[in-house]
Amino acid sequence: MIEAALNRRVAAALVALVLLLPSWSGEAHEIPADVTVQAFVKPEGRTLRMLLRVPLVSLRDYDFDVSGPGYLEVEGADAAIREAVDVWIPDYVRMFEGERDLGRPTTAAVRVAIPGDRAFRSWERALENVRSEPLAPGTPLPPQQAMVDILLEWSIESEDSDFSLESELAHLGLRTVTVLRFLPPGGAERAFQLSGNPGLVRLDPRWHQAAWHFVVFGFEHILDGIDHLLFLLVLVVPIRSFLALVPIVTSFTIAHSITLVAAALGIAPNALWFSALVETGIALSIVFMAFENILGTSLSNRWMVAFGFGLVHGFGFSFALTESLQFAGAHLLTSLVSFNVGVELGQLFVLALVVPVLRFAFARFLPETMGVVVLSAVLAHTGWHWMLDRGGRLLQYDVTAPVLNRGFALILLDWAILGAVVLATLLGLRGAFGWWRRGRGEAPT
Repeated sequence: MIEAALNRRVAAALVALVLLLPSWSGEAHEIPADVTVQAFVKPEGRTLRMLLRVPLVSLRDYDFDVSGPGYLEVEGADAAIREAVDVWIPDYVRMFEGERDLGRPTTAAVRVAIPGDRAFRSWERALENVRSEPLAPGTPLPPQQAMVDILLEWSIESEDSDFSLESELAHLGLRTVTVLRFLPPGGAERAFQLSGNPGLVRLDPRWHQAAWHFVVFGFEHILDGIDHLLFLLVLVVPIRSFLALVPIVTSFTIAHSITLVAAALGIAPNALWFSALVETGIALSIVFMAFENILGTSLSNRWMVAFGFGLVHGFGFSFALTESLQFAGAHLLTSLVSFNVGVELGQLFVLALVVPVLRFAFARFLPETMGVVVLSAVLAHTGWHWMLDRGGRLLQYDVTAPVLNRGFALILLDWAILGAVVLATLLGLRGAFGWWRRGRGEAPT
C-alpha cells in the first residue's frame, strides 16, 4: 500500500513537471502542405544537367541563420543550406540513360533565390542564375519565402541517348507537384507535371514504349472506373451470351472511341461545367439501362442505346487521358490508339469474368426474371444517387451564353463534322449488324 501510494505521488509529480515545461511549437520543422518544384533537364555533350528550384522550407530539420526582424542570413546559412540540399535532394532523383542507372548526381551549384525573379522562365536564365554570385548580404528575405536553386550533374555517354527519370521528391511536402521541362538536343521542349512520386517517366519515349504505357493505363483505368464497370454490368445482365453481346459491345466501343479521339483533338468544350455534365450523363446511362432491364424492354435495339451512351463515356475517358498525354512524347496517335486498346482489353476481361458468373448464378440460385429485376434495381439505386449528386454539382455552375463570333462558328463547324461522323458510323453499324443477324438467322432491325 505504502509503495503504491509513493508510486502515484511520483507519477503525479512527473505529470506536473511536464505540464510546467515551456511548449515547443516545432513550426520550423513542420512539413509544408503544398510544395511546387520547378525543374529543367538537359543533356549536353557528355553531361546531363538538372536544374531544380525548391522552397527552402521543404528542406526540413535545419535551423538556418536569421537576423534582424527574421530575415535569412544568406552568407551565414550557406553551409547549412548546402548540407540540407545534400540530404533532401540528390538521393531522391534518379536518372537513367537507356536502362542504365546513372547513380547519385554531383551537386554542381546551390544558390538561394528570391521567389518571382523569373529565372526559371528559360533554361539559359535559370542556369545563369544558379551560377551567379550569391544574394547580397542584408537582402530582406524571410526563410519562409526563400527558394533554393540546385544544379545536379551526371556523366553520360551521349546526349542523344534515351533518358528516363524516377523522381521521389514527394517527401518535400504533404502534396508535391514537380513541373518539369525536358530539352532534348535539337528537339522540341517537352513539359511534364508530376504529382508525388510518379514512378519511372520516359522523357522522350519510343513509339513502342508509349504504346505499352497507354495500353496498361487504359486497362487499369477501366478497372478503376467503377461507374464504367457498372454500366457494363447493367448492359449484360439480361443477355449473358457472348455472341449476343457482340453488337452491343462493338457499338459501345466504337462510340466512345469517336468522342475520345474528338476530345483529344480539342473538339470538346473546355468549360468546367462540361466534365460535370458528362459525369452526370454517365450516371444517367446506368439508371436508364437498369430501368430498361426492369421493364423488360426489347433487347433488339440495345446496341443503339449502347452507342448513344458510348459517346458520353468516351468524353469521360478523355478526362483521364488528357492528363496523361504528357507521357506520349511525339506519339500522340499511337498513344490514343493504345489507350483505347487497353480500355477494350479491360472491358473484355471484365465481361469474361462477369458473364459466366451471372449465367451460373441465374441457373443455380435465382430465377432469371427475378434476378434481372433485383440486380438492375440495385444498380439503378447506385446510379440514381450518383446522378443526383453529380447533377447537383452541375447546377452550381454558371453557364453563360456563348459569344457569337468567328471562334464560335469554328466550334459549330467542328461539332457538325463530329455529328456527321457519328451519323455515318451509326448507319454503317446498322447495316453491319443487319448482315450479322441475317447470318445468324435472326430478323434484322
